Amino acid sequence: MDAGVQGTRAAYVSYFPDLAIPGASAAVGKFADLAVEQGVRRLVLLSGRGEEEAERAERAVQESDADVTVVRCAWFMQNFTESFLLEPIIGGEVILPASDQQFEPFIDADDIADVAVAALTDDRHIGEVYELTSPRLMTFPGAVAEIAEAAGREIRYVPISVEEYAADPAEFGVPPEFVGFLTYLFSDVLGKLAYVADGVERALGRAPHDFKDFARDAAATGMWSSPPAQGVA
Repeated sequence: MDAGVQGTRAAYVSYFPDLAIPGASAAVGKFADLAVEQGVRRLVLLSGRGEEEAERAERAVQESDADVTVVRCAWFMQNFTESFLLEPIIGGEVILPASDQQFEPFIDADDIADVAVAALTDDRHIGEVYELTSPRLMTFPGAVAEIAEAAGREIRYVPISVEEYAADPAEFGVPPEFVGFLTYLFSDVLGKLAYVADGVERALGRAPHDFKDFARDAAATGMWSSPPAQGVA
């Protein structure tokens, strides 16, 4: 790690797969201390909303001697284009343990990137905690419906229980190592922070992107098109 930060004055810190994973706060805190020892002065931490382990990680980084900005985010819109939800959407059926009563203000990762760059390069962001959300609350069924409309095709949403989801993750295209993490998010985090925040506006002086714009732009790439029928080239 020493060689990785030598000569670096500022760093964006993101823990894979998420700060909610047990032990994440200790690892991130150790990185922050080592980075400061190597001369890194500014750290921008990607964090999550409503996660106890993430809050511990925030404190660990803030207790280092670095100039810290925390970027605390809602669920990423890009989970529908770059993560475990892409294949089900292409297949036309999304099965998740999320109901139409659990609301979330999905955030565009492009907004996160813009805030992170600003925080890394402008001193006025030092010490800030920016909570980033989109302009409106949505549910997973609602998000899938907007994706279907943008893509111009039928995509079914099927709600199931958390227990069913955890019992056979392979059936739903979930990597085994992510099962505990995802079931925790769906059962303990999703829907508990059903409000929009002003972090994007405070950091950038503009409104965050709306999910409809994200869905329109993603659909235009063709990534959500139906798979070809078997036997058709």
